[in-house]
Amino acid sequence: MRFLHLANIVCGDKRLTGIAMAIALALSAAPNRAASDEAKPAPDAAMVAAHAAAKGDGLLEALLTELDRSKAQLKMEQVQGPYYVEYRVNEVEDFAAEAAFGALRENQHVHVRVLRVVVRIGDYKQDSYFTRGQGESNILPLDDDPIALRHQLWLATDDAYKNAGQALAEKQAAMKQFSVDPNPVDDFAKAPPVIAVEPIVSLKFDEAGWKKTLEDVTGLYKQYPDVQSVTASARFSAINEYLVNSEGTVTRNGKVTYNVQLSSAAQAADGMRLGRSPGFMVARPEELPTHDGLMGEAKKMLETVVALRQAPIVEEEYRGPVLFAADAADDIVASLIGQNVLGQKPQLGKPNRTTGAFATSYKTRVLPNFLSLVDDPTMKDFQGKSLVGNYAVDSEGVKAQAVNAVEGGMLTNYLVGRQPIRDFPASNGHGRAAPGGLPGPRLVVLLVKSSEAQSAEELKKKVVQMVTDQGKPYGYRVETLGPGNSPRLLYRVYAKDGHEELVRGAVFSELDVRTLRSDLIAVGNDPLVSNRAGGAPTTIISPSLLFDELEVKRADTSKDKLPEYPAPPLKK
Repeated sequence: MRFLHLANIVCGDKRLTGIAMAIALALSAAPNRAASDEAKPAPDAAMVAAHAAAKGDGLLEALLTELDRSKAQLKMEQVQGPYYVEYRVNEVEDFAAEAAFGALRENQHVHVRVLRVVVRIGDYKQDSYFTRGQGESNILPLDDDPIALRHQLWLATDDAYKNAGQALAEKQAAMKQFSVDPNPVDDFAKAPPVIAVEPIVSLKFDEAGWKKTLEDVTGLYKQYPDVQSVTASARFSAINEYLVNSEGTVTRNGKVTYNVQLSSAAQAADGMRLGRSPGFMVARPEELPTHDGLMGEAKKMLETVVALRQAPIVEEEYRGPVLFAADAADDIVASLIGQNVLGQKPQLGKPNRTTGAFATSYKTRVLPNFLSLVDDPTMKDFQGKSLVGNYAVDSEGVKAQAVNAVEGGMLTNYLVGRQPIRDFPASNGHGRAAPGGLPGPRLVVLLVKSSEAQSAEELKKKVVQMVTDQGKPYGYRVETLGPGNSPRLLYRVYAKDGHEELVRGAVFSELDVRTLRSDLIAVGNDPLVSNRAGGAPTTIISPSLLFDELEVKRADTSKDKLPEYPAPPLKK
């Protein structure tokens, strides 16, 4: 289980088996030596400044020393020399503990340095960024022995260069089958060198205290005999990211995240599987729930699971107003909006600007005119809550900047890294990567803004009024969502008196980008911070959302058999 978690650290969402395979092949980015000389110092001056910034850091000095040697000596017969070389190292310090049924079942510490080397051949317009030319990843020694570090760098650089040579030839051959684009998009965006060496970060927490808390929280299962499983986990990470490249960029920045996850599951009498999994992710440990606070959250979770077992199933088909609480709205924004404002370069030969549902939506309306979205990596806090997505310089050495993605409902910008797309020739500081993984445009801190926000009470009253006017006995309110945006906590809101009834077994069949554009009629004034784990942590901040018409129907899922015999006694 621990190995899977490490694989998640270094590969983002891709789960691999075994610690040695926890390194993903990487794609990188690269600029041309001919980049605007007015905007940056001469290479020699840039590298002098780079070495000065690295002084005293053994790893950083080794990276720059070997980078200098690679620039001077990396040349293979009948293959042009590289125009760009990049070394990125993520030093990961990770603690993971998990308890189940009142006992600790995982307790792991990991310390690893993940290297990614990129060598680019060609130029900005067309280079070796193709298949096997996307970089090499490996594990570096943990101490700062310069010879050991440089030897590993040398081998990875040599492999990356050879593969880049083959990749460029393959790419040029593949492009011959496509007609010539009269307005081609460059393969790589130019960027000025950046020197930003921040202090190294490390984990600070009470390990013994957290193990005890996890045991106590999961020990509550004895009070809830109808619940089949209860787990609690803590995943604390400190990642220091180093980046040096042949343009003169030197960055070192750190991020610490603290993630606590609760989980419980049960089956209803008819066999339907039910679950709850509240989580808490922050950048400051003091923001996590206390021992007593987490015990309270766990009891609430378990009581909800018990209530779900007794809740009626959604039998009928319903079409009408549905109110999503801010917790559920964050998931909608992340999946239906966030992933579609990323400026992903299409496959070779494809004429589209980007990929996703908003690929052809540039400068058109994608949301109601009272909504706007900004993604701002420079935001560290929101209403007193820490934001795990923020950073000063991205994984491609570009300074972070706020981007207004949607203004008054109109899509005005995509989030892009150093791989350009049509109409977006330069990075806007959103190139991110998991340790050892491919950099690309990512959500960072995505904030939903509204010019017509209303209180949660007003929105609920609006639901009651709408269903009353339509002659319906009730509407729906969604508290939380599960995988695939299926409702986990769904309540009927009755027109007669506004009281709520918990139900189970429902799905939304038409919750998509068209619904967001046409059927979203109001939002709340209750924005909720949702910090999210992953290869590159992100933050979504959305208020509650009210749709005037959405279809709710019974889920078409089979029910599992109940256990063939009862659980063990809860007392010795």
